[in-house]
Amino acid sequence: MRAFWCALSAASMAPPARYCIPGERLCSTEEATAGSGTYTRHGFIFSSLAGCLERKNEDNELPVVSVVRDSESQLLPNVGAVVTCKVCSINSRFAKVHILYVGSTPLKSTFRGTIRREDIRATEKDKVEVYKSFRPSDIVLAKVISLGDAQSNYLLSTAENELGVVVARSEAGVQMVPISWCEMQCPRTHTKEFRKVARVQPQFLQT
Repeated sequence: MRAFWCALSAASMAPPARYCIPGERLCSTEEATAGSGTYTRHGFIFSSLAGCLERKNEDNELPVVSVVRDSESQLLPNVGAVVTCKVCSINSRFAKVHILYVGSTPLKSTFRGTIRREDIRATEKDKVEVYKSFRPSDIVLAKVISLGDAQSNYLLSTAENELGVVVARSEAGVQMVPISWCEMQCPRTHTKEFRKVARVQPQFLQT
């Protein structure tokens, strides 16, 4: 288990590759010319398929933007899928995350996601505070509830007992242990911190 989460944390530090999904806006038609795997609409170029973004410069003309389908199919987070993600930033309304795994399968590239305040818990939603649920660098299990917008920003929920923070580090840099559904504790300093703690299921502990 520890090896799995350590490998996950290390992988999350790599810069996200540009992998496009159908309908994702790539750039303005003033910046580039639409190539294969794309289409134009209202002055913008969009991806027409799931694949890798390619940008080629030809002479002094505008670069050509294309989307090339991978030789191997890319696993995408679907609605209802349980995903593992890393918290990037938080504010009073939501947490921004990078999606790294679908189930126990690692993604080839990183997708962005948002956990809104109202989607953190199933009960007492008006009392939920984001900073008492997640902190940057936390590893979280969440469920995909919808594809939010053209920028591939998935909307996620942790409003189930099995979902929430699975790995978090204290201010001392030590991996904390859960002591309740809303708290974790540093084994070195014994300091307690608030979190939306997940009750992790065995299928998500594969190495």
